[in-house]
Amino acid sequence: MKKTVIALLSLLLISKTTDAQFTRYLVKLKHKGGTPFSIATPSGYLSQRAIDRRTRYSIAIDSTDLPATPSFISQIDNIPNVTILNVSKWLNQLSIETTDANAITAINALSFVQSTAGIAAKTSNEISTPVKNKFLAEEESIQPLQQQRLTQLTADFFNYGINSFNEINLHKGQFLHNIGLRGQGMQIAMLDGGYNNYLTLDAMDSIVINNQVLGTWDFVNREASVNEDHPHGMWCLSTICAYIPGVFTGKAPKASFYLFKTEDTNSEYPIEEHNMVCGMERADSVGADIISASLGYFDFDNASFNHTYSEFNGNTTMCAIGADLAAKKGILFFNAAGNEGAGAWHFIITPSDADSVVAVGAVNAAGIVWGGTSFGPSSDGQRKPDVASIGLNAMIQATNNTVSTLTGTSLATPNMAGLGTCLWQGFPEYNNMRIIKALRDAGSISTAPDDRIGYGIPNMKKAFGTLLRDFATSTATETACTATLNWNTKDISAMAYEIERKAPGDLAFIKIADVLAASGNVLLGNRSYQFTNTLVNVSAGTVQYRILQKIDTSTAEFAAEYIDTASFNLATGCTTTGTGGINANGEKISILPNPSSSVTNLVIETPYAIQQMTIAIHGSKGRWVHQLKSSKLIGKTIIELPYQKLSQGKYYVSVYSGKKLVWTAEWLKL
Repeated sequence: MKKTVIALLSLLLISKTTDAQFTRYLVKLKHKGGTPFSIATPSGYLSQRAIDRRTRYSIAIDSTDLPATPSFISQIDNIPNVTILNVSKWLNQLSIETTDANAITAINALSFVQSTAGIAAKTSNEISTPVKNKFLAEEESIQPLQQQRLTQLTADFFNYGINSFNEINLHKGQFLHNIGLRGQGMQIAMLDGGYNNYLTLDAMDSIVINNQVLGTWDFVNREASVNEDHPHGMWCLSTICAYIPGVFTGKAPKASFYLFKTEDTNSEYPIEEHNMVCGMERADSVGADIISASLGYFDFDNASFNHTYSEFNGNTTMCAIGADLAAKKGILFFNAAGNEGAGAWHFIITPSDADSVVAVGAVNAAGIVWGGTSFGPSSDGQRKPDVASIGLNAMIQATNNTVSTLTGTSLATPNMAGLGTCLWQGFPEYNNMRIIKALRDAGSISTAPDDRIGYGIPNMKKAFGTLLRDFATSTATETACTATLNWNTKDISAMAYEIERKAPGDLAFIKIADVLAASGNVLLGNRSYQFTNTLVNVSAGTVQYRILQKIDTSTAEFAAEYIDTASFNLATGCTTTGTGGINANGEKISILPNPSSSVTNLVIETPYAIQQMTIAIHGSKGRWVHQLKSSKLIGKTIIELPYQKLSQGKYYVSVYSGKKLVWTAEWLKL
């Protein structure tokens, strides 16, 4: 984890001695021959949740899922002076520790060993000489929390407080929380350098009390506890899980978590990439849905290991190969783009170059790009970063149990991961790659992406709308001049629908009805609806219906989505009695919708022009209540009735050509 990615606190660290002797190695195996495991029986090495993920998204179990052959591991473990550290089944390799050259010779002599390679110097507990602080990025430090200019204006499910609201409002993420998508039932695996005191800090008390931490593992020290390690992972975790009402609310506070330490915070060697892949494998095996990793690599304490920009093509580095394999297994992977934008390196870091990883850049709560965000593209020309989130002065839980702010793509990554978790929670029918596409398409600059923030800052309400449109289905049928419209969608009771119709001869769709969502739906869920429409004065031909779902009635921005269109062919036209066509004079009048409680249209169609047209509205007792004078050309004219001025009740709408009555229709105002 490069100093500019794990950012962000001044502290004295200790570092390696000048002794460059390798004590840790990677042992690459040739194959998995002789394994007792079988692709046909994955329960021996995958949790049921991991198997279910593969089944849900039609992901085949293959040889990469099989653990490394146990007998091979045992034979290496039995060689004197060898300690096995971590084993990667995806890369079919293991890391070991030894200072015995004879042990390396013995390992290389084994028939199933492909190669050994020195990968790191002395272990962290042997390090003694203080040098650079690898966690301190230029001009970055923990800052006291400041009150921002924006304020919370609406009543949301969570009481965010001003600063927390400003963060989530940049993405309109509160919309997801308000419709019941808060991360519940979703599992996020964090890969980081430690989660110092997460068990006792205020922002994490809810996930601790509610047992939302499902497991922990330290791949560096090979132990379960991660609570005493570096705080960087704790900072990142807090952006997702925090729940301090009125002060700090995370982006997916109801999610469950696996906390994995893969980063050796005292040194920088490629063994950490190996550890990271092992953490990805553990996340997959336990059944996690999301990985959030604020880690990345490009140079090391031993310059001979340094990556070149040409290697950042998504297919070369260990951790990029592992990240794409995690995505292949169905995991939604978020990774920090890096904090090198103002430095000599300039570009993104690995594994954010992996093509199936969401590389996240950093902006502030006003959407202004942070100058330190690493530039794309990847060396093979991929658009990177993919998207951006809050990383400049992002809210975090500080180690002194106060809420503070921090800067870096390390914070933007979990912020985006938390929102992505809530979005995916609403659409488990779609795989990880479809969710990534929805995030990109909802970006603030999706039509003109760049190399700083990719497709931009995703609007989560817009992303929800596009997925809803993909999900919803409808059918329309007709019997005896009665149309029946059925549709399936997702909603809560606060949502509503507008039904629009385009009959033969209509130049556009016309609203004909309002339909409320079913009452009692507090959380987002799959729903089915039916609407019937009596066809009056509709000519033979294709009749189309369009459904507009109002997903947010509190605002006009991305408040509605056309979710589907259905049609049928009307063989014989329908009159007011249900047979034949329009009247003998070719005149037709319709009020749509009817009954109605909002915008109501009077549709007038005549085969002649009307120079002096009067529209008169009378109450049920015959009292005149409104009159409008106009004119029309040959064909169809649509006039909006004054629904806002009239109280509820029954009205009669009459259309006159001069003094001649053309038609009268009944209108029920709700």
